[in-house]
Amino acid sequence: MNRALSLFDSFAKGKKTEHTLRNNCVIYTRVSTKEQADNNMSLGTQRKTCEQHANKVGLQINGYFGGTYESAKTDERREFNKMLAFVKKSKERIAYIIVYSVDRFSRSGANAMYIAAQLKKQGIIVYSVTQPTDASTASGTLQQNIQFIFSEYDNQLRREKCMDGVKEKLLIGIWCAPPPLGYDIVKREGRKEFVINKKGKLIGKGFLWKAEGISNEGVRLRLADHGLKLSNQRVSDFLRNPFYCGLIVHNALEGKVVEGIQEKVVSKEVFLKVNGILSNRHQGYNLKPENDIVPLKRFLKCDNCGNYLRAYKAYKNQEYYYKCNTPGCKCNKRADSLHEAFKELLAGYTLDVNEDYRQLLKIQTIATYNQLTEESREQEKEVELQLAEIDKKIRRLRDRHATEEIDREMYEEYKAKFQEERVAIAEKLAQGGNRVSNLEKCVDEIINYASKLTTTWSLGGYAEKQKLQFSIFPEGILYNRKNDECRTPRVNEVFRQMADLVQVLGEKENGNNTFYCTVPAKVDCMPSLSNILVSDILAVETFIDRYKEQIKALY
Repeated sequence: MNRALSLFDSFAKGKKTEHTLRNNCVIYTRVSTKEQADNNMSLGTQRKTCEQHANKVGLQINGYFGGTYESAKTDERREFNKMLAFVKKSKERIAYIIVYSVDRFSRSGANAMYIAAQLKKQGIIVYSVTQPTDASTASGTLQQNIQFIFSEYDNQLRREKCMDGVKEKLLIGIWCAPPPLGYDIVKREGRKEFVINKKGKLIGKGFLWKAEGISNEGVRLRLADHGLKLSNQRVSDFLRNPFYCGLIVHNALEGKVVEGIQEKVVSKEVFLKVNGILSNRHQGYNLKPENDIVPLKRFLKCDNCGNYLRAYKAYKNQEYYYKCNTPGCKCNKRADSLHEAFKELLAGYTLDVNEDYRQLLKIQTIATYNQLTEESREQEKEVELQLAEIDKKIRRLRDRHATEEIDREMYEEYKAKFQEERVAIAEKLAQGGNRVSNLEKCVDEIINYASKLTTTWSLGGYAEKQKLQFSIFPEGILYNRKNDECRTPRVNEVFRQMADLVQVLGEKENGNNTFYCTVPAKVDCMPSLSNILVSDILAVETFIDRYKEQIKALY
């Protein structure tokens, strides 16, 4: 009969129960803080006690794990995961994970119970030397689970006590966490203080630029020019963080806002203006409305110290002036005089040309743009291929980890490496990925706009004038009191090159053929056009698109 049934063995379900006893184990030890690890507090005791138990019951120790500081609040721990990977894949099948106490294994409660249950399915028992239970039985498993739950409960009690202390400090204005970007921690007379560093001063400038109407992207680019490179998200985050204006907000404060003792990067007035709050307030802080009579305010800078000139109205003659507020700097000039000087400067970039010249300008600008972006388009294709390849590597790594071909430690290590490479490639692609959507239409609008610069500025309000000023002169204008003259650090290349080309064509028409050029010219044939910046064309396109209706309304 038994022989007849053996013919059906291939259809049997389940696995044969192995009655052979295994005596292999590993030892896992840990402490919660770096200070405890550095002082070897309890690590030696844990290991010694675990070894004594293993030797007493005749277990073979196949490895030691931990021996350092790892928080047990979550199970995303390097040594812990390394140990789990080892016991699951070891050729000498592991029967026990020996720990000093249950809370050394984990304090995550339900998740710890789940991990222990999964290990038990593979024949691996978690054994606590100081809290011995036979987890191979139902009653022993229950006792161990209760110990896991109590460990989590104890952890939560400790957290509550800690948060009570944190809340007390926050309520008196002391920040209890690492400070945001732009601050250094300095200890003075036993007290911890947050002081502004070089990055913090640049962030302060970022707030002022934003308050002047510059976009987040414009702020990001200006900060990058000054050596502080941030992502769009980081810029948005610091502009909305009240820590920089001396306030503290924290989950532990339960919706309260507290005055902090940290050094302020900007005033509360500037912070509220940046976040668009002051316009909705009827009390509290008040800012003076923008004055159409002094549009060069926050645009004109002192050539001596580099600070923006302020505007004021003189009491005696009731005339407006621009003045530098830097102590010892005596830069002061009547507003109407500087306005006339600015209009003369602007006239140099206003295109007063006939239709034939307009067509020549259009042909040359389009030809130059296409020539300068041809190489970048090829580079962009190469970068896209690199991005696809790194994505392929990340997918392959994920698959290898899912099939347990590699352990979690190796997976995390290479995942971080690949993601870092991907971010670098993506940033490179983003830098070269800007394209004018409709080049011919864009150039037509730029030429039309450039032909009315002086009129547009004269008829516009404060906001329109400010936008026009920064679209032509992105870094503002410097006024030198000693020489009574204005200097332009940088002119938008689109307007500068068009003005240069008009001058060249005018000289040719007047019989001055010392500089010969055909239109469209190659960039190497026409040095004055070799440095056109695609970003400047995009900046003008965006400005015209946003303010098209306002510009039309002026005529």
